[in-house]
Amino acid sequence: MHSVGMYRIRKEIAAIISELMGDKVTAVYDKSESTIPFKSGIAGVNEFLYGSSDPVVVTEHGFNFRIDWTTGQKTGFFIDQRENRKLLSEFTRGRRVLNMFGYTGGFAVYAMKDATLVHSVDSSFSASEMAAENVRLNFGEDNRHVSYQVDAFEYLNEIKEKYDLIILDPPAFAKHNNVLGNALQGYKRLNMKAIEQIRHGGIIFTFSCSQVVSRENFRKSVFAAAANTGRKVKILHQMSQPPDHPVNIYHPESEYLKGLVLYVE
Repeated sequence: MHSVGMYRIRKEIAAIISELMGDKVTAVYDKSESTIPFKSGIAGVNEFLYGSSDPVVVTEHGFNFRIDWTTGQKTGFFIDQRENRKLLSEFTRGRRVLNMFGYTGGFAVYAMKDATLVHSVDSSFSASEMAAENVRLNFGEDNRHVSYQVDAFEYLNEIKEKYDLIILDPPAFAKHNNVLGNALQGYKRLNMKAIEQIRHGGIIFTFSCSQVVSRENFRKSVFAAAANTGRKVKILHQMSQPPDHPVNIYHPESEYLKGLVLYVE
């Protein structure tokens, strides 16, 4: 919950979900501890409002993923990227893949199907461990995949021409308009590092999940990054969120997920 009003009726919402869905829902977990406004004076507590659950294994497009929503970031798995992960699998055959900000390995698992190697990078130790576990769930002990717990920008400084497919799926660089300028510079710097070092004929999947960054502004940041490298770059696909995350035509910020598939000559 992100507002006091919604937080106060959270138990009623849980009861309605249980009533409507019946046996299809075994648990409702409230994760408002870090989202309820600090100035409200309400100390939110993460708790099950209905039922209970241990971590589970779910299936997405034939791949298995272990999800722990009590300790993981947000829901523990970003289902809004599922169609973009599926698209990625069409580009990975025979490629050396770098999965930046890899979290629990969503893109890494899809890449592992046909890639020569997949390296996942995330600053979180628990996320890196979960990424490795999710790869094992689908491919067993496979030395094509390695998880690195390290700062993403530091790692990108020295990759040279090691990879020919790079995924850039960072957390939101801006949640408010007052830091929009810094966020756009961050996207520019991140994409520039990838574009200037990726191998000839490389593919970059690059994303922004910042709702205050418009599709046009994100594209301009990537354009500036490409122009600064002097390399020829083409856009192969423009990506967004799936239909279960609809965009309200009167609320343009609800189109929060933007992505581009780039071909770097």
